[in-house]
Amino acid sequence: MIFPAIILLLVYSYGPMLGMVMSFQKFIPARGFLDSQWIGWDNFRYIFAMPDFHRALWNTLLISFMKIIANLIVPIAIALLLNEIRKEAFKSYVQTLIYLPHFLSWILLGGILIDILSPTNGIVNQVLGFFGVKPIYFLGDNSWFRQTLVATDVWKEFGYNTIVYLAALTGINPALYEAAIVDGASRWKQTLYITIPGMAPIIVLLAVLSIGNVLNAGFDQIFNLYSPAVYESGDVIDTFVYRIGLIDAQYSVATAVGMFKSVISLILISGSYFIAYRFANYRIF
Repeated sequence: MIFPAIILLLVYSYGPMLGMVMSFQKFIPARGFLDSQWIGWDNFRYIFAMPDFHRALWNTLLISFMKIIANLIVPIAIALLLNEIRKEAFKSYVQTLIYLPHFLSWILLGGILIDILSPTNGIVNQVLGFFGVKPIYFLGDNSWFRQTLVATDVWKEFGYNTIVYLAALTGINPALYEAAIVDGASRWKQTLYITIPGMAPIIVLLAVLSIGNVLNAGFDQIFNLYSPAVYESGDVIDTFVYRIGLIDAQYSVATAVGMFKSVISLILISGSYFIAYRFANYRIF
C-alpha cells in the first residue's frame, strides 16, 4: 500500500537532490552535469559575499520569528475565547468562519489583499481616512510590509491552528474546574491556573517544532504580495533563489543558496525534534 507513495517520494523528493551537484559547478544546461566545469566552493564564496543574500537571510529570520510568535499567541487566545462560549451553535458558526481562509490559496488572497490594501481605493485606507489617517501603502512601504505579511498570515492560518489548542482543552480534567468553582475561583482564575497550565505541554511542543521552519518565511505569500519597492524588507531566501535561478539563469548560484538553506534547515529540524523528545517526550517513531 505504501509502495506508490515511496515511488513518488523517490522521484519527486530524492531524485532532484542529484541536482545539488550544480552548486559545485559552473553549470551550463547545454553541457549537463557531466561536462560542466567543476569549481568547488566558489559559488558559496560568491553568495556569502553578496549583500542581497545577507539581506534576504536577515529578512527570512526576522519574518519567520515574527510569524512563529504571532501564530502561537493569536490561536491560543482565540481557543481560550471559544472555550468560554456556551452556545454550541454559535461556537460552531464562529469556528467554521475563521477556518475558511486557511483553504484559500495565496494566489487568490494576494489579489484580494492588493485590492483592499490599495492606498487609493482600498477599503482599509478608506476606513482609516474617516479617522483622519493618511493613506498607507501597506504593500509598497518597507516600514509596513513585514507587519502586513505577519498580520495577513495570522489572519489566514489562526483559525486552523486553533484546532490543536481546542483539542488540548478537551484533555483537561473537568474535575479540576469543579474543584476550583467550589473554592470560589473566578473564570479568569480558572483560565490562569488550570486552562493555561493544561495547554502548556502542547504549546511548548508546537513552539519547539516550529524552530525547524525558521528559514521558511512563506514563499507563496511573499511572492504574490511583494514588489521591487519592498525588496529591502520583504525579500527572503526563497524569493532570492527564484530571482537569481529562474529569472537571472544563475543556476549554480541558486543551487548553492538552496543547499545552504537545506543544510541549516536539517540542523534546525533535527535539533527541534531532539528538544521536543527531551523536554516534551515527543517522538516520531
